[in-house]
Amino acid sequence: MERTYINEISEKLNNKKVLIYGWVADIRDLGKVQFVLVRDKTGLIQCVSHKENNKDLVNKISKLSPESVVEIEGMAKSSKIAKKGYEIQIENIKVLSESKTPLPIDTSEKSKTILDKRLDYRFLDLRRENIAAIFKVRSRIFNSVSNFFDKNGFIAINTPKITAGGVESGAEQFSVDYFGKEAFLSQSPQVYKQMLVLSGLEKVYEIGTVFRAEKSHTTRHLTEFTGIDFEMGFIKDEQEVMDVIEEFIKYLLKEVKENCKDELNVLNVNIDVPKKIPRITLDEAKKLLEKKGKKLKENDDPDPEAEKLIGDLVKEKYSSDFVFLTMYPWEKRPFYHMRPENNKKVTKSFDLLFKGVEIATGAQREHRYEILKEQAKEKGIDLDKMSFYANIFKYGACPHGGVGFGLDRITQRILNLENVREAILLPRDPERLTP
Repeated sequence: MERTYINEISEKLNNKKVLIYGWVADIRDLGKVQFVLVRDKTGLIQCVSHKENNKDLVNKISKLSPESVVEIEGMAKSSKIAKKGYEIQIENIKVLSESKTPLPIDTSEKSKTILDKRLDYRFLDLRRENIAAIFKVRSRIFNSVSNFFDKNGFIAINTPKITAGGVESGAEQFSVDYFGKEAFLSQSPQVYKQMLVLSGLEKVYEIGTVFRAEKSHTTRHLTEFTGIDFEMGFIKDEQEVMDVIEEFIKYLLKEVKENCKDELNVLNVNIDVPKKIPRITLDEAKKLLEKKGKKLKENDDPDPEAEKLIGDLVKEKYSSDFVFLTMYPWEKRPFYHMRPENNKKVTKSFDLLFKGVEIATGAQREHRYEILKEQAKEKGIDLDKMSFYANIFKYGACPHGGVGFGLDRITQRILNLENVREAILLPRDPERLTP
C-alpha cells in the first residue's frame, strides 16, 4: 500500500484503508478507547483504537512514547469530534523508531521552553506546528525572491564567500587561514555585484550567506545571516532602485498571503500588502522624532529606539508598515555611495524600515572613477591599493545602484517574531556555534 500524507485524508478517502507514517505527538487512554495523535510534515491526525477489538494493539499503544516514529494502517473515517474532521481507526501499528523519555524539550506546546534550549534541540523544536510554520513561510519567501527577480530580467549570481578583502569595514570581518595567506569571510557581495553589473550583465541578484564579526547581543543581530542583494545598471537615480524594492515587497507579501494561509493562521499573522511605501528624508524623520522628544544629532543614524518611533509615526500618519528613509549623511556612509551635486553632506542612499526595524540598505553608487577615487581619499582610503575594485571603473562604468536585504529580518518582521533567531533554523551569534 502506498503512503498517504495526513493532509490528503478527505472525503475521497472516507471509509477507505490508508497507510500513514509519522511521529507520535500524544497518547491518550480514555477507558475503552485509546487515541494516538500522529504528525507528519503536512499536519496532525487523530488515530483511534477500541480496546475490546484487539488486545495486542492495546499493549502496543500502551508502550508508545511521545515522538516515536510509527507506521499505521487503518480505515479513514469522518468524525465530528476530530479537529481535522477525519480520524483513522487503527488496524495495525508498527514502531519504526522508539523515542527515549523524557524529552529534553516539550514538543506538545503545553509549556514554554526558553529559546536557547529550543535551539539546542532544534530538530525536536521543528516538530511543533507553529515552529514548522515559520520555516514553511520562510521557504515561500525564499522562492518568491527568485521568482520576482527572474520575472524582472535579473540574472542570478553566486559570489565568493572567501575573499582577500572587501570595501566594507575590516573590523567586522572574520579572518581565515587560506593556505598560509590571510583571507576573510565575505561581509557583502558588494564588489562582485558592481563588477557583474559593469561587466554588461546589467541586472543581477544573489541570495547568499553573509558574515559579520560583530559582538552584538541583540534580538536583531547575527554573525551569519542570509542576504538578498540586487544591483542594476543604467539608472537615473536611487529612486529607481526604491521603485524596484517597492514592487518586490508588494509581490513578496502577496505571495506569502496567498500561499501560506494555513501557516499564517497557525501563527495568528495578518498581512497587509502596501499600496505605496512612503519616502521621507532622514532630516524629515528627525523632525518628527523631535516632536516625540527624541533628538538625534545632525549626522546620527537612527538607533533602535528611534527606528521604532519612526515606524509608529509612519503607521499613524501614512497607515504603512514600511518607510524609506533617504539622504543619509556622507559621514556615516561608505565611500562608494554617490553624493548629490548640490549637497555633498548627504548621499543618494536609503534604508527601508519594516515595522520599525531596518531590513535593507541601498544607494546609487558612484561610477565615475575620478570622483570615486576622491571620495575614497576623503574616507582615508587609497583606491589605488584596492586595484581589484578600482579596475572595474576604468573601462566603461554605467550609472548603477542596488540594495542589500536581510532575509532573516524580513521573515521576523512579517511573522512578528520577537527575536531574529526565531526566523533561522540554526542561528550563529557570538556565543552559539552549535548545533
